[in-house]
Formats: sequence, C-alpha cells, structure tokens
Amino acid sequence: MADILALFLDPAVWAALVTLIVMEVVLGIDNLVFVSILSNKLPLHQRQKARRLGIGLALAMRLVLLSMIAWIVGLTAPVFNLGIVGPPDSHGEPSFETMFSWRDLILFAGGLFLVWKATREIHQTVDVDPAHEGLGAKAALGFGAAIVQIILLDLVFSIDSILTAVGMTDHLPVMVVAVIVAVMVMLLAADPLADFIHHNPSVVMLALGFLLMIGMVLIAESFGAHIPKGYIYAAMGFSAGVESLNIWSRRTRARKEAALLARTRSPEA
Repeated sequence: MADILALFLDPAVWAALVTLIVMEVVLGIDNLVFVSILSNKLPLHQRQKARRLGIGLALAMRLVLLSMIAWIVGLTAPVFNLGIVGPPDSHGEPSFETMFSWRDLILFAGGLFLVWKATREIHQTVDVDPAHEGLGAKAALGFGAAIVQIILLDLVFSIDSILTAVGMTDHLPVMVVAVIVAVMVMLLAADPLADFIHHNPSVVMLALGFLLMIGMVLIAESFGAHIPKGYIYAAMGFSAGVESLNIWSRRTRARKEAALLARTRSPEA
C-alpha cells in the first residue's frame, strides 16, 4: 500500500494516468455505440439491464486481462507469416504485411464481425419488412443473443484497450485506475446515448456507419496497416457535428410549423 501511495505522489504518474484515462474513454466510445445499438433492439424493460451487464462484463474482462499482462503482451508475437509485404509508405515502412499474431487474428475476426453486423443492421433499417411493422413490443433480438454479441466485441475492444495501456505506462495500479474510471464513464453515458440514438432514428444510420468504419480499421490493423486513431475520431466527430446541426434544424422547423398551425387554428377556436 505504501508503494502505491508513493507511486501516486509522482506528478509524472498523474500525467500518465490522465492521458491514459482520456485514451481509454475514447477507445470505449466504439464499445459503447455497439452496446447502445444492440440494447435498443431489445424490449424496453430489458434495455438498461443489457447495457449495464454488457459494460460490467467489459470492466470485468479488462481487469482479468490486466492480471494476465504477460500473456496479453505475448499475443503480439508472430504466429505465422504468409510472406506478403506491401509497398513502403511515406515513412519507409511496409504499408501492410501478412505476419500475423494472435492479436492480429482477434482484431481480424472482430473486424469481420463488426462489418457483418453493421451491414446486416443497415440492411434491416433500409429494407423494412412490412409484415413486422408496428410490432414494437416484439423483440428484434433475444436478450441472450444480445449479451453474447456484446461479450464477443467486449473481448476485442478489451484486448485493444489493455495493449494501449501497456504501451503508455509500466505501472499496473495506473492501468487499473484508468480502466475503472473509463468504464464508469461508459456506464454513466450508456443510458443517455442509447436514448438519444433511439429518439433520433437518423443517428442510428450514422452510428452503424461508424461501426462499419471501425470494423474496416480493425481488419486493416490486423494486416499491419496502421491508421492513426486521430483521423478516425476526427471524422466521427465531424459527422456527429453535422448530424447535430441536422437534428437542430429539424426541431426548429418542427417548432415553427407547430406555432404556425396553432396560430392558423386559433380564430376557429
């Protein structure tokens, strides 16, 4: 305990902790969007339970993986190599390569799952089956199936999260605190985000587009093609900002139309 207290008296440790918390929260956005979209397909009384269970499992998984850091780091060791190397990029590094580690295989499988899931959800959103319209009380997804899918993606995002933590600090207590704080932020944001997505159907398509992009990024990273996360989240932030303006515009127009309709009907009253 004395060693931990001494560790947190170091200003450099606090700087690393704040930086790591921010990184973990940003990485957790992907996980949170997926959980929100899946939970919104459940009956109303099961949604909050699914979100809390999914995020709780994400925390448990991250803490378990932190206790197995040596094994996690070992996942980056090459398992096999297909011997294909892409042309050099602007830094002289190969643009892609086919030397796969267990981490690469997990990212590849997780990316494929995200691409498949996002594509399927987009298809269901665009091509609505008339036979199932109006059946709001009927679950579009079973509770068990939703939890299984959340667990699968929790595993992929947890491994990525822990490897990010290992790359930023050598202190296990700092990693544990950062992961717990980041997951608590996810837990607080889960219900408002899910409700916002539910009440703004156009945001669902945007979120599915994010998941599709994230899936492609995971697949690219499994082949050694490094895509700076800043570009990805800047694109997501810009898209979210444009959609926020669209929502604001629609609400303003709706209020004006409602006020005009009220003034039109007032003489008749």
